[in-house]
Amino acid sequence: MRTYELLLILNPTLNDEDRATTLERIGNLVRENGSEPDTVEEWGKRKLAYEINKLNDGDYVLYEFKAEPANVAEIDRVLGITDAVVRFIIVRRDDK
Repeated sequence: MRTYELLLILNPTLNDEDRATTLERIGNLVRENGSEPDTVEEWGKRKLAYEINKLNDGDYVLYEFKAEPANVAEIDRVLGITDAVVRFIIVRRDDK
């Protein structure tokens, strides 16, 4: 298993209930396709460097987890079709 980081930018206009549901769904997705997320850091709302989909702010969340490379492709696919996710990036950590 390899260590990965997943940085999400969620739509800042989500209400608290929808945000919690989305984060729970993403946590379940990571569990189903790998392992338990090692850490979850909620960075909160921050200004974006440039406008994305007419949004100037984003709600940032960082996941660190261990998974097999084949499972990361499924996580990538599902996040790409999730409406609440504005942008995301998955990076393999070699230092851990």
